[in-house]
Amino acid sequence: MTATITRTELEGLLTEGDVVVIDALPASYYDQIHLPGALNLVETDVEQQAPTLLPDKNAAIVTYCSNDACGNSQAVANHLERLGYTGVRKYREGIQGWVAAGNTTESTQTV
Repeated sequence: MTATITRTELEGLLTEGDVVVIDALPASYYDQIHLPGALNLVETDVEQQAPTLLPDKNAAIVTYCSNDACGNSQAVANHLERLGYTGVRKYREGIQGWVAAGNTTESTQTV
């Protein structure tokens, strides 16, 4: 099972810029709201897109999805680990926990 990361740890990594954050939700959700700087990658696209999006297999990578009941982040993390990525962790609380804590988010939608 993939190691988890706390919100406080993730906040620190984002501040330092030492992490690649992966939103494992479908693009329609990612477009509405995502963590700052997050890349969108769903399980069905990992095989094809990971080599380009994540060229460093030793990089710190954090996957997340909606909340701790959502399985998308674990599915993407599992797939990345099978491909040889060594620094994968999962933020279980997802976008809901991030927003509930009052943290900033981004959107790709225009109003």
